[in-house]
Amino acid sequence: MEKNTFRAYRVFEEPDGHFKRQVVRRSFDDLPDHETLVRVDYSALNYKDGLSASGHKGITRRYPHTPGIDSAGVVEHDRSGRFKAGDQVIVAGFDLGMNTDGGFGEYIRVPSEWIMPLPEGMTLHQSMVYGATGFTAGLSVYRLLAAGQKPEQGPVLVTGAAGGVGSVAVLMLKKLGFRVIAATSSLDDSREFVGRLGADEHVDKTVTDDRSGKPLRRPRWAGAVDVVGGNVLATILKTCDYGGNVTACGNIFSDELHTTVYPFILNAVSLLGVDAAKCPWELRKTIWNKLSGEWAVDVSGLVQEITIDELDDAIQRLMNKKNRGQVVLKHQHTREQ
Repeated sequence: MEKNTFRAYRVFEEPDGHFKRQVVRRSFDDLPDHETLVRVDYSALNYKDGLSASGHKGITRRYPHTPGIDSAGVVEHDRSGRFKAGDQVIVAGFDLGMNTDGGFGEYIRVPSEWIMPLPEGMTLHQSMVYGATGFTAGLSVYRLLAAGQKPEQGPVLVTGAAGGVGSVAVLMLKKLGFRVIAATSSLDDSREFVGRLGADEHVDKTVTDDRSGKPLRRPRWAGAVDVVGGNVLATILKTCDYGGNVTACGNIFSDELHTTVYPFILNAVSLLGVDAAKCPWELRKTIWNKLSGEWAVDVSGLVQEITIDELDDAIQRLMNKKNRGQVVLKHQHTREQ
């Protein structure tokens, strides 16, 4: 490596309004003036990263920019005194990868308040195999359980079940004893993948995207984890059984929700919001400790590991909804774990 420089995946806004992406060398002096410098070993690819890399101003306001909303690595130095050189840490959520240069660079400099020590029993690689998607899945399951959702109520639907959040949610719910219905946009291109997750049933958009205009339909599930949004979420609400809980954590389909009050006032359905970026510290620690302990699931077979030079192709697949499971970026300086 050239002295005082490192590699980073950078997104540039062109004068004509188009965006280009390329791997560049950056100086440490280019990083924000925060307290803690972290050498990033791994970063997971998330939908927000795809939006940021595509120039979505609702995610990233200023370019050029380095996406990567989560990362795991080793502290190089810390002015705050909270960490020492060599500490293994996770940096995820807050403003990382949105308007603060993120984990698609080999180094990040962030406020020490954003950093969490690596949970006991978890490796840096494992933490990014979960990444923001696994953490979001964990939050979704946590909110379902906190609302009183129980396996005996009936099956739980998981949308986007072939993606990062959905696949981990399926595995986690199965481990907790729930019957799970896995939903994907189509059946043929994800049948084998969903089968490996152990889902009890597999459905497609003919079931989850109701266009009848009716405010309520026959109940099909007792609860749901939705990553899709839009009319899919509206369909889930009006086909959820009495007293069920539905978590919403994504908007891959649409960020708009058109529904009626009837699922809530006639079927007592609860819609539960899930946010990973601003999650309070105590809850954040609780979820990570559960992911490394009682809720741990084997996601090793669902992971594709890439290099920084393969990142652009992976982002294209993500935005075209062709990725399966989790994609993890391994930086070249990373030692095997």
